Amino acid sequence: MTKQKGGAYIAEALVREGIPYIFGVCGHGTVGLIDHLYDVRDDIKMVSPRHEQTAVHMADGYFRVAHRAAATLTSTGPGSANQIMGLAVAQTDSSAILSITANVPTQQFNRGPFQELNLHNQADFNNVIKPVVKRSFQPTRAEMLPVQIRQACATMTTGRPGPVNLDIPYNLFQEEADLSAEVIGSAFGERRSGASPDDVTDVVDRLLAARRPVLFVGHGMTLSEGEKELTRLARWLNIPVISSPNGMGTIDMQDPLSLGFIGRNGAYQANQAGRHADLVIAIGVRFDDRSASSWKPGYSWNFPETALVHVDLDHAELTRNYTPDIAILADARTFLRQVLAELSERGIDESPRLEDWQADIAGWRQEWEAFLAPNWGQHTAPIAPYRIVEDCLKVLPANAILSLDSGVHHNWYMQFWKARGPRSMLNTWGYSGMGFGPSSILGAKLAAPDRPCISICGDGGFTMVPHVLCTAVEYNIPVVWVVWNNFVWGAIRDLQYGYFEGREYGTGFYRGDNAEPYNPDFAAWARAAGVEGHTVTKSEDFAGVLEAAIASGKPSLIDVHVDGNIRPPATGTWELPPLTPKEPVFGNAWRP
Repeated sequence: MTKQKGGAYIAEALVREGIPYIFGVCGHGTVGLIDHLYDVRDDIKMVSPRHEQTAVHMADGYFRVAHRAAATLTSTGPGSANQIMGLAVAQTDSSAILSITANVPTQQFNRGPFQELNLHNQADFNNVIKPVVKRSFQPTRAEMLPVQIRQACATMTTGRPGPVNLDIPYNLFQEEADLSAEVIGSAFGERRSGASPDDVTDVVDRLLAARRPVLFVGHGMTLSEGEKELTRLARWLNIPVISSPNGMGTIDMQDPLSLGFIGRNGAYQANQAGRHADLVIAIGVRFDDRSASSWKPGYSWNFPETALVHVDLDHAELTRNYTPDIAILADARTFLRQVLAELSERGIDESPRLEDWQADIAGWRQEWEAFLAPNWGQHTAPIAPYRIVEDCLKVLPANAILSLDSGVHHNWYMQFWKARGPRSMLNTWGYSGMGFGPSSILGAKLAAPDRPCISICGDGGFTMVPHVLCTAVEYNIPVVWVVWNNFVWGAIRDLQYGYFEGREYGTGFYRGDNAEPYNPDFAAWARAAGVEGHTVTKSEDFAGVLEAAIASGKPSLIDVHVDGNIRPPATGTWELPPLTPKEPVFGNAWRP
């Protein structure tokens, strides 16, 4: 036992746990801990963005690329409340973050001191944060810190990762106690459960017997780092692969076996394969409404007529939306290795298989590409969304990391982006929080300083977090923001056009009452912050400006004016009950 201040113990514990960054904004509640972080500044770098939401998104982006958890630090009251949306994004997208929040001192519990929430319980902030974290711990004595830090780090990294909260009364940072170093709790990627041998045998039997099998992979595949095993299995048995956005890149999306995304904004061949498959092996996916056409049979999937094997390390997902024929609680990579071993033991060769199924898919892909062909390679005024995606595919290197925000621009990239490798496309998928894209790209760049990092973000979303410009300059983080400027909350205005006879209200950006489109000069805004700013209004200019921004090695922003009246063609559907869902623009629902 060593008598020391709680703050000193926390700082040393973070070093032991391998936490590389702490993203946070100072406050009166945290100065007692920050003083001890000064002593470990060579081991843990503190990065202070201008808003707590961005601090969480940066930690989220860092984890998604590095697969190492970072910490956040926020002060009592509003500072900690500002991170709720960011934590909700991290929780629904399974990102491990250690959220350290300060609370009022124990000596003042329930007396209504500065920034205490006490209507239902003393020092009650942890009840605010509980719905968006895996667990909230609230030590009330310094002696409780060792066990609770170990348990918090184990909770955030074991099983399905996610954010965890340590809500610490700020007197604990300076009070002394006899404290001992606990064993390390962080265990991401170390505890990989597998399927039972009988289930593996059953799955392989089904795979070999299937005439139209499909692999459907999601973020669980990315988190397990099973991309090599996935590609090996797909090529061994010639099985097509459908990816959720957070699973994109776990097979190179230029591989002929990659079909892209499924659902309303999926690729036609992906929806067709899902509709016609006789066996779906779903690994690390949730079957949320957007990847399942709101669970309407025949639009993306045809369960229960189609046999379903669902593999996930979160038992709650295994029967949440569909009842699988085989439910397997296992890590994605471990499961794939078991299947590959079974195939090897049986002596299954790699001779051509599923020729008829592959011919069907090739035909659907050809139909889709023919439908899209007139839109590619065109220079238009205003700039068509196709041009932006096309030029990004042309200019960005294979190792580039892309972050997408919430908005209509994300629909375009879900449908047409070709992620070349895992952890290269960061999406705010489950909670769809605006501000994630422009903020998380900063954390991504810290995780991968040698890779180009580009945020594609809407004009509305960027305007929510423009202070990211300051952070990029302060900490010399050379990212590129591409602001998709269409002068509108485009995704929501499109719903007004589609469901409410074009009664647009509250979705356009206008100056006064004269219906003149309005946005700030984003490039000038960037230059005012010390970031290189560019405005692009001609389609011929975008590729060159993007290429130069990446090559500059400096924080850069490109304000590109995009036609807001062109929509990605729906190949599935999406239901907003009780409104009648729209039919696909291309392709039709199908039932066996």
